[in-house]
Amino acid sequence: MSSKTMKIALAGNPNSGKSTLFNSLTGLNQQVGNYPGITVDKKTGTCNLSSEIKAEIIDLPGTYSLYPKSLDEKVSQDILCDITNLDYPEVTVIIADSSNLRKSLLLLTQIIDLKMKVVLALNMLDVSRDLGIVIDKDVLSEELGIPVVSINARKHEGLQNLKDIILDVSTPKKTIFSVSTLFPVLIAEGNNIRGKENDYATFLSLCKQKLNNNSAVKIKLEVLSKDEGFNPTRSLATETVRRYKEIDKILAKCIGENIALIKRNFTKRIDDLLLHPVLGYLFFLLVLFFVFQAIFSWSQLPMEWIDNGFSFFSNWVATNLPQGMLNDLIVNGILAGLGGIMIFVPQIAFLFAFIAFLEDTGYMARVSFITDKILRGFGLNGRSIIPLLSGAACAVPAIMSARTISSSKERLITIFVVPLMSCSARLPVYTLIISMMIPETASWGMFNVQGLVMMAFYLLGFIAALLTAFVLKFIINQKEKGYYVMEMPSYKIPDYKTVIYTIIEKVKVFLFDAGKIIIAISIVLWVLSSYAPSGAFDRIEQEYANVENAEVVVPSKKLEVSYAGMIGKSIEPAIKPLGFDWRIGISLITSFAAREVFVGTMSTIYSVGGTDIYSIKQKLKSAKNLETGEVFFTTAVGISLMLFYAFSMQCMSTIAVVYRETKGWKWPLIQLLYMSVLAYMSSFIAYSILS
Repeated sequence: MSSKTMKIALAGNPNSGKSTLFNSLTGLNQQVGNYPGITVDKKTGTCNLSSEIKAEIIDLPGTYSLYPKSLDEKVSQDILCDITNLDYPEVTVIIADSSNLRKSLLLLTQIIDLKMKVVLALNMLDVSRDLGIVIDKDVLSEELGIPVVSINARKHEGLQNLKDIILDVSTPKKTIFSVSTLFPVLIAEGNNIRGKENDYATFLSLCKQKLNNNSAVKIKLEVLSKDEGFNPTRSLATETVRRYKEIDKILAKCIGENIALIKRNFTKRIDDLLLHPVLGYLFFLLVLFFVFQAIFSWSQLPMEWIDNGFSFFSNWVATNLPQGMLNDLIVNGILAGLGGIMIFVPQIAFLFAFIAFLEDTGYMARVSFITDKILRGFGLNGRSIIPLLSGAACAVPAIMSARTISSSKERLITIFVVPLMSCSARLPVYTLIISMMIPETASWGMFNVQGLVMMAFYLLGFIAALLTAFVLKFIINQKEKGYYVMEMPSYKIPDYKTVIYTIIEKVKVFLFDAGKIIIAISIVLWVLSSYAPSGAFDRIEQEYANVENAEVVVPSKKLEVSYAGMIGKSIEPAIKPLGFDWRIGISLITSFAAREVFVGTMSTIYSVGGTDIYSIKQKLKSAKNLETGEVFFTTAVGISLMLFYAFSMQCMSTIAVVYRETKGWKWPLIQLLYMSVLAYMSSFIAYSILS
């Protein structure tokens, strides 16, 4: 049994294979949260280094150096430089892309000069060999003065060797670049003030980077900097240039490379197509088209299994449990609400699988590049496309990912428009309504019409986001100019384990976070729908006992006079112009907790008082307009409802994360008001035209 726990940090450049190594080491023994006080993802996991020593692995946000330019990089810098930080590691593992080693060595040499225990893990050596780059690992280790290990995170090669080296690693003896050669007097005096002989740590302190210095030391260093005319920005740039010169000397000794022999590689040939000014966009649209077609067609069978399973289980419970209030609560309350959301898990899983796949291949970086020029015209930049596309999965992490945008104006605009993208929580609403309006067999040539309509609504959200961003570009009065610099990662075959972990993690969040809300709301709805003011139910039973189809009419009338019906009727005048009735009104209220609650609520409402268990789609298809007696869910109502959910800000989590990211209530409240008005007016216009 493990008796000791070591804290290990995985650090490195973006797209170096860091997350793949993290997944390979920890498997499913990982947790995702936030760093204290900030909305940056914190991924931690555990693994056994030996029979006696366990490791707590921290997957740090990707960074290029200890000089942060974004919130992500600042988190990594804080953890690696501040020994008082709770996540400060005993050993740091730098994961380097072997095909671009020079870029990775900047961060590594900085950590070496901080005298931290560090290991260099050379990843993707097979890619570098294909490019004609041969790295002498032993020479590299000798020049750096630290252990160097070869790994293949995707194939789980070299992991045990890495664990063994972590256990034996010691503090580096060498200094790669001595900053005292640039500022001898300043560094010496700074060391005296800090009471520590660490030239590079003192240099970082003088440059106002976060280290474990007390307030008195910080004040003295500021005075010293001012007296000596020290310019932190210029000094960091000078130090970086000089450090790269030392890195180039090291690489010259350990890399055998003949540039003339490196042929035009696979990445370049593919990029000629995917980054083409015309073909690149066409390919992107084809990818989106394929994704939405696949979501509908591939998920049909597992959705049927889930639907049939819940129907069978509900029937079994209804038959075998003693008749009464508990039976009714479980069948028509809990199971009806939960089944209404569980059925969409296959579609959610496929959506996240495609997003993870595209990110892991390196294609998403290309999408960011080709869209930069277009997005700049709308007040955004190429980095905005990642949050926008991520918003198709969930607005919360998508808004968090906007922190990589350096311009505060472009970042604010991105945060504001991301919720207009159709997220996975809207997917159950779209799927339900589309499947009611359009038969599964409907096709347009070789294409499924349901998938085409689904894609149209996703594109509608994207267009609305762009138009909104264009208006905000002139409203937000900031002259700051944003820059877009991105290094294209090489194409890789996605690691299936990374994709699977992503699917499991996201579906768990979708199920358990939404599930808790759905069950709670389903129980409350069941109570409100099953009870009414004294005597109301008895009156309905007497009045409609002998009418035709009494078994259908009586439950419907009971629901109307119940407490839930009273709440729905109170807002019905406001939503009637949109084609909605009081039953949809109840669902609109409950779904402000989370959009996906709509389906569970509708399932619960239409199950209450019923004598048979039907799927939610069948229930809604058979629903009648209580005034005319005709089918309620017409095309006009369906389109109106989808437009309302496409544009409305019905997600408390999104409002909360916008508040945290913008540090105030101003923008969340403006966002809520704007999207509510946009949703209402869009639905009103659509229903008026189509009805």
